[in-house]
Amino acid sequence: MGKMNLSFYQNKKVFITGHTGFKGSWLCRTLIIAGADVTGYALKPETKPALFELLALKKDMKSVIGDIRDYNTLLKSLKSAKPEIIFHLAAQPLVRESYKQPVYTYETNVLGTVKLLEACRHISSARSIVNVTTDKVYENKEDDRAFKEDEKLCGYDPYSNSKSCSDIVTYSYRNSFFCEKDSPALSTARSGNVIGGGDFAADRIIPDCVRAAQKKNPVIIRNPKSTRPYQHVLDCLSGYLLLVRKQYHDRKLQGSYNFGPEKSDVVNNETLVTMFCYSWGNGLTCMIKSDNGPHEAKFLKLDITKAKKVLGWKPRLNVNKAVKLTVEWSREYLTGGDIVNCMDRQIKGYFKDRHC
Repeated sequence: MGKMNLSFYQNKKVFITGHTGFKGSWLCRTLIIAGADVTGYALKPETKPALFELLALKKDMKSVIGDIRDYNTLLKSLKSAKPEIIFHLAAQPLVRESYKQPVYTYETNVLGTVKLLEACRHISSARSIVNVTTDKVYENKEDDRAFKEDEKLCGYDPYSNSKSCSDIVTYSYRNSFFCEKDSPALSTARSGNVIGGGDFAADRIIPDCVRAAQKKNPVIIRNPKSTRPYQHVLDCLSGYLLLVRKQYHDRKLQGSYNFGPEKSDVVNNETLVTMFCYSWGNGLTCMIKSDNGPHEAKFLKLDITKAKKVLGWKPRLNVNKAVKLTVEWSREYLTGGDIVNCMDRQIKGYFKDRHC
């Protein structure tokens, strides 16, 4: 595979909130391979199975089980880890769940961010912090255009709205408390709908596809014409990793950045599922069946011009390749194969000759 170009992270002390989740697990594995000293802080994995446990990640990092709302435990963990780099991924991440538990969603996504950033004020080692929000932070008028970073933040549902608040909290802390020359750089990263192997969440389209394939049932599509900026988790993480490195060396680059696919790779749910069924084979089919669920945005697209121009980032995987990599990992898992080796191969293949 050749040497991975993640040398910046070798021996760096990195703190990741939400490390036991899907995206957090991929980030942990990538940083472990890169030679970073990784500490994670999160609740126990919420799904069974869970990618974090399947990969046995805690043997290669320090894993602290704690609630992002628990300020004292969080601060103690940060002081112990002495990180230079902090990725904030801890969240209640599901739109539908936010309708069921709005108070918990706001407590976790808004106050959790406040408590993390407040704790970071007391961590002298911190140099570069990224708060991961979402493409859903913007006020969405469903008018078929891509959102730019300077547009109004006003998510509709409790999840999206809480992430808008988290983004605004970050803006306030950057200007109020992290405004000195020696302050850590602080940014928000707004990414699209992430897919990849090892996502076992409920009410997400690709995990639903894998579960249907496992049971040899048709894939049910709830909202076939809903359009989303789907991207592979590695494209998304490469943006976070690059942003952290760039602002570590030049804090003038801090701010808000969109990380999403190219315009040609923004597809609706029906197209995505059709791609999955074709890639999976074995006669897997899909069918449209609305379940009259709560409101979800019908159209989302991100303008990634800023990330391209300022950071020199761009997505590497088109949506078809993203689906194929997801199918490859999922097949490995369902057939009892070596998922760690499969994941490492995908990570190394992605980052070969790519600087982050």
